[in-house]
Amino acid sequence: MSRFRIPFALSALALAAATCAAQEAPAESAASFTVSGFGTLSMVHKADRQSDFVSSVLNANGAGATRVNSINPDSRLGVQFTATSGQWTAVLQLISEQQITNTWRPIVEWGNIKYQATPDLALRLGRIALPMGLAADYRKVGYAFPWVRTPVEVYGAIPITNSDGLDLSYRWNRGDVKNVTQVFYGRNNQKVGENSRLQARHLAGLSNTVTWGAATARVSYLTTELTVDLAHEGFVTYRMFGPAGAAIADQWDADHKRADSLSLGLAYDPGTWFAQGEIGRASTRSYLGDRHVVYLTGGARLGEFTPYLAFAASHPRGATATAGVPLTTLPPAVRPTAAYLTGELNTILRHIADQHTLSAGVRWDLRDNLDLKFQVDRIQPRGQSYGTFVNTQPGFVPGHAVTVATAALDFVF
Repeated sequence: MSRFRIPFALSALALAAATCAAQEAPAESAASFTVSGFGTLSMVHKADRQSDFVSSVLNANGAGATRVNSINPDSRLGVQFTATSGQWTAVLQLISEQQITNTWRPIVEWGNIKYQATPDLALRLGRIALPMGLAADYRKVGYAFPWVRTPVEVYGAIPITNSDGLDLSYRWNRGDVKNVTQVFYGRNNQKVGENSRLQARHLAGLSNTVTWGAATARVSYLTTELTVDLAHEGFVTYRMFGPAGAAIADQWDADHKRADSLSLGLAYDPGTWFAQGEIGRASTRSYLGDRHVVYLTGGARLGEFTPYLAFAASHPRGATATAGVPLTTLPPAVRPTAAYLTGELNTILRHIADQHTLSAGVRWDLRDNLDLKFQVDRIQPRGQSYGTFVNTQPGFVPGHAVTVATAALDFVF
């Protein structure tokens, strides 16, 4: 709970202060307190039992190997508390969704205080959404986008969605072109396994969002010092095999590695139809992989119905396998250990996603705050990659296309 203590305490303090101000302020004060929320109830079907389909690397399991039908990949419930008094705003957002530990314990997604110094300049402190991608501010709010989920190849492999720190945003215009420039700095520390953690230190970046009529564009850059201790002990053993083993550990261990991500998104939505796409590059310099990602999508709004198509892809930028330490250079007694470690490392490297997905679906707006979606995905891993599938079974066939069908009910309140 220590990683939640600071943003939660800051938000609780600000909420209390803003509430007191609202009670004591004169009637003309702008003090207010609101509660809102969102949620998705989904059912994912995957008849292929050789792996699990998940929407995030932080899902413990999904549809397929664990169970043919699963609510886990997309279902969630969120609630947000917002308190405002004068130039101060406090936000606390709690989300319950399946975690890597296979629990649904609510977590603090956002918890920050904002000071609106001028109409155009704002400073926030606490737990803040990272502005990486067009959907960064609403990627967990299913009602906010046309598809069942944001493209897995682009968004699902990014476990870092927020930062504990501060950001500064500035709005500026050039004629009809509106800009919001945001700089941020902080850190992230979260579970990625039963006894493993991801730590992103000195997490810093820059984002600029441009709107011009019905067009929106966002370019974002992030850099951090990344440590993930999922396989660290194996790399410690590798270093016992001399310079060749140390070179493998240096190449693949996610231990204090410089990681960065660059993304560009474009969207055009005049109302009756929409089209958008994003392209990105991520470098972790470790077994987490370096990759290019992209998606393109479009659809038409026909009354209450919005049919859409989408294509998404993830392709590695570098090596996805290793030959390991040459066994002939090692004493016979340790060769089995070295061979085993190499096999385990290559299994990990197969999770560097190399795949593309074709999706077709329809959104049905039942009410102003309620929609029902149906989506079919044809997912094609490439080469020896597991793609974005997890819990792969011995019968998993590399390069075999898989069909996933999903029904989802989204709501906001």
